[in-house]
Order: sequence, then structure tokens, then C-alpha cells
Amino acid sequence: MANRSYLYAADSMPNESEIPKRIRCISEHNWDIPLAHKLMAGRGTTIVPSMIWNPPIGIAADYADGAALLRDFLRVVGKGLEDDSEFAECVARTKAHLEKQQAKYFVLESGEIVSMTGDDPAASVRHLASEDIPDAVAKAQAAIAGENDDWLASVRADWQRHFASFYSEALYYSFPD
Repeated sequence: MANRSYLYAADSMPNESEIPKRIRCISEHNWDIPLAHKLMAGRGTTIVPSMIWNPPIGIAADYADGAALLRDFLRVVGKGLEDDSEFAECVARTKAHLEKQQAKYFVLESGEIVSMTGDDPAASVRHLASEDIPDAVAKAQAAIAGENDDWLASVRADWQRHFASFYSEALYYSFPD
């Protein structure tokens, strides 16, 4: 079984007393937290209780702003991949799914990924929320502004690793309506 990063959408943030009533599945990605998940969790990033595991290792973020950041970044990445039909299909599927699953918040569940290192999961999520996600957002914003060309070229060269996640209404961990 692969360890996965899971991304959900919800109209409220998980809290100590309950998980959101309606949780929509967005995406899962094997063996890593992809750049796309980091960007979608990159606006209004807040550590929240996990909806899947016991420690406070969930990350919630603003849905509309995170989705807009990803769309803007995909547009810039695509300027170097105009002839890549596979990239165009990936972007179209991603955008359509994000439009269909809209909510107020993204909720990133990275427990399976952060537990692979053997480090404290809560500390790993704090690092993810305070350093890794803001770093990814800053690099993407610089690329959107026409800066950071070397990093942008490296993302284009390996776009599948960053964006070709599984987007579906049902993930390995799904929640009943």
C-alpha cells in the first residue's frame, strides 16, 4: 500500500469537537506531498485536528485563494508545455474537479507522508505549514511574476510529479455524506 497525501474540501474547518459535516474529496498523491497540494493549502494556512488521525496534523486553508494560486501557476507552467497534450488534459481535469468540488476550505491530510520519516508527525506538520508550504507559495508567486525561471523550468521538466495526482470524488479515505 502506498502512503498518500490527501486533499479534501469542506465548508468548515475541523475542530476539537467535530469534523465538518460535508467533506468533498479533491485529490490523493502517492509517496509525497506534491507541489499542487502545497499551493492549494498555501493561503490562510492553519494547523487543525486531523479528520483521519488522532494528532493535530491536519492543515486547513482558504479554498478560493488556493485554487486561484494553483490555476495561475498552471497557466505559467503551461507556457512552456503548449505542445504537451497530456499536460493540457491534466490541467483541464484538475480545473474541472476543483470547480465541481468547491467549498470554503481545503483540508490537507499528510499523516501518512509525515509518518514515513519516523519524526514526530505534529512537528513535521508544523514545519510543513510554516516552512515548506510558504516556500512553495513564494516560488510559485515569483514564477507567476516572471521571476525564478530556473525553478519554473525544473517544474516543467517534471510536471507529472507535481500535478498528476489522482483527482476523484472518492479517495482511499472518503467520508459519508
